[in-house]
Amino acid sequence: MKKFLLFVVMIFSVAQLWSQVEKTTEDRTKFRIPLIGESAPSFTAESTNGTINFPTDFGRKWKVLFSHPQDFTPVCTTEILELAYLQSEFDKLGVKLVVVSTDALSMHDQWKKSMESLNLNNRGQVKIKFPLVDDKNLSISKQYGMIHAATNTTQAVRGVFIIDPDDIVQAIYFYPRSVGRNTDELLRVVTALKATKADKVMTPVNWKAGNDLLVPIPPTSNASNQGTIPDGYYSPAWYLWFKKANQ
Repeated sequence: MKKFLLFVVMIFSVAQLWSQVEKTTEDRTKFRIPLIGESAPSFTAESTNGTINFPTDFGRKWKVLFSHPQDFTPVCTTEILELAYLQSEFDKLGVKLVVVSTDALSMHDQWKKSMESLNLNNRGQVKIKFPLVDDKNLSISKQYGMIHAATNTTQAVRGVFIIDPDDIVQAIYFYPRSVGRNTDELLRVVTALKATKADKVMTPVNWKAGNDLLVPIPPTSNASNQGTIPDGYYSPAWYLWFKKANQ
């Protein structure tokens, strides 16, 4: 009888273990990063600006979703303050900022209040107008593929998602906790994305606003015009065509 009970317990234990393995495997498939060209996952959550429905509340705007693993961390504090100092620059580009952090809203409120009292690099105090979103249950982080399914660690919640007015992901960045993100690069990339989307052009390496642009198709394909370059263009090689800025 004892052997039989032991056998039953072993079978039950193996079944439980197998069910956990299956559950973990199933969960892993859900924690994927939305790729460029895919729709941005939507969510409803509480924030320092009230309840938000992302991305619908932000309409036909470009959006930057900026995520953090924890409140009151030094690197993240400098990043949020820098975003706050650059709010007018993002406004000029028609960009809405949304910050997600894995702590509770009450903690966000304290962190925001503390940051707004700081004078970082003698630039003065600044108001944080964009929302800090409560993700204490990690649901948003999981939707955006920033949680490791086996451990639920928040170490990887250091992502940036640039989303266009059609709510399509257009650029993705991930950073380690030890390295601060570059807000100038975010502004540059949004500017480049807007330029390429509007004019069907491309940007060369290290492009900045006002620089010449690349064209995917030569401006002339007429055989009789071969060897001639239209005004406003130049071509270092047959496969490399530039369009002069403001043309």
